[in-house]
Amino acid sequence: MEWLQGTNALTLIFVALCVFALAYRFYGLWIATKVLGIDAKRPTPAIRFADGQDYVVTDKYVLFGHHFAAIAAAGPLLGPVLAAQFGFLPGALWILIGCVLGGSVHDMVILFASIRHKGRSLATIASKEIGEFTGHVASVAILFILILSLAGLSIAVVNAMHDSPWGTFTVFATIPIAMIMGVYLYRYPHRVKTASAIGVVLLFAAILVGPYVAAMPALRVWFDLDRPTLAVIVPVYGLIASLLPIWLLLCPRDYLSTFLKIGTIAALALGIVFVRPTLQMAPVTDFIHGGGPIIGGPVLPFIFITIACGAVSGFHAIIASGTTPKMISSESEIVFVGYGAMLTEGFVAIMALIAACVLVPADYFAINASAEAFAKLNMPVVELTSLAAQVQEDIQSRPGGAVSLAVGMAHIFSQIPLFTGLMSYWYHFAIMFEAVFILTAVDAGTRVGRFFLQEMFGKVIPKFRDDRWWGGIFITSILFTGAWGYLEYTGNISAIWPLFGMSNQLLASCALIIATSMIIRMGKARYAWITIIPGIFMAVVTMWAGTIQIFGTYIPKGEYVLAALGLLVMILMVIIFIGAFIRWKELLGIKGTVTDANGDEVLALVEE
Repeated sequence: MEWLQGTNALTLIFVALCVFALAYRFYGLWIATKVLGIDAKRPTPAIRFADGQDYVVTDKYVLFGHHFAAIAAAGPLLGPVLAAQFGFLPGALWILIGCVLGGSVHDMVILFASIRHKGRSLATIASKEIGEFTGHVASVAILFILILSLAGLSIAVVNAMHDSPWGTFTVFATIPIAMIMGVYLYRYPHRVKTASAIGVVLLFAAILVGPYVAAMPALRVWFDLDRPTLAVIVPVYGLIASLLPIWLLLCPRDYLSTFLKIGTIAALALGIVFVRPTLQMAPVTDFIHGGGPIIGGPVLPFIFITIACGAVSGFHAIIASGTTPKMISSESEIVFVGYGAMLTEGFVAIMALIAACVLVPADYFAINASAEAFAKLNMPVVELTSLAAQVQEDIQSRPGGAVSLAVGMAHIFSQIPLFTGLMSYWYHFAIMFEAVFILTAVDAGTRVGRFFLQEMFGKVIPKFRDDRWWGGIFITSILFTGAWGYLEYTGNISAIWPLFGMSNQLLASCALIIATSMIIRMGKARYAWITIIPGIFMAVVTMWAGTIQIFGTYIPKGEYVLAALGLLVMILMVIIFIGAFIRWKELLGIKGTVTDANGDEVLALVEE
């Protein structure tokens, strides 16, 4: 590995762009046409069930923005930063391979499956494609994982925003800006470019005004919020976002935040082109065998649950079978939205990995490890004191990845000509950028959680299936938001995040297995390897990691509740897998095909 020591960050960017471009052009389009058989003439749920509330035909670029903003939360930012403990090579390889062969395939096939099932949830797809019992089990598992996911994501955003009036003001400002865009696009649906220009101008104005708001006592008091206060505000926001029409806040806000997300990542890439920083972190560190100060387990299998959303993520299945399939106007857009958005997130993960690895290793560990864990390393810091002075914050022993990512980004930006001396500005901008990145997934996830509860309650009380019944909408929204809001308010990131990582990856495996059932039923069993291979692989490595986490960490520390929750998720997933395998055997035993309502030859008919 010595020949990789001191690799230039620009090399990694070039490799990632080439791999992702080739994957989209050849693998993504091949799957869409040859395996899935997308039909641009087939009406989508957004057209068939248009209601102006959830089922809304949306411009594909706006929808890409919404989908990308919803799936790209803390995972592609924080996961790669934490995984840098193992060196830059393991993380880079997993992001590139996992994203192309696993994550992007996962997102696209689930989006396709949901569109073919009236835009319904992954649990409903499981019920139709595998069986009712499996669907019920999937409902419980997915709802449980979604609550854990939103609790973890919301804790991350609260930790990034509290006691930061500048960042909090800018994040809050995106809400009225998005509503202005939403109203404008609702009245003038074809003026996307004009609405985009309005949103971008107002967004940059909010960013520029932020420091002045923070400096004025009369205004600062409204945005200088402590953690408990923000821990209440974020769930309230999620509740409101789940109740408002999707065109008014959720979709335009996600589209708007995508400008910030992609724009910042693009700017970071250009900054790397100018600065040409060297990756200070070794290709592989001594912590690959375990015992690291940030991640205690070995690189195999913990790399696969540490970097989730940047490579493969089950949370994406919830979005791909939640809001997005209810808004897509044509099946021809599935590759662009499903496969393309995930590749974009993979690039974000690569950039986050670079931002962490350009820091001096001792400084990186000093920021991300607890004071006790860092002291045991006996590594003298190099630039930490200078970095803290430049960003005007105490940055040592701030675990979680957010602070070191912001420091790494600011470190690169501040070296660009004309931007020197502005590291404090860039640091606080990066903190705001991370908060917006995460919050867009919280509002979309809350809405999807409401869909899940409506479907589950509707099996007992059919009235809940009525998407126009506001009583059911209010009840399910409050119950779901209250569940994850309680965990967010009372929990902490170190307790919830490991369990979320394990559950999230098991959900990804589950989604791939469910999609395999649909591919086989469609008479495409010879192509089922595209989902079977990543699905089985993720199941094995995640069960492996989960077993180590439960019996090596939770139980020895007396954290029996976390151990029980982890075991419950694993058991539920095993039940789903068994149901799927039985269904595969049934389908493969069928001789001949039947013609469905759309003229396609399939092995068996299912109700949409």
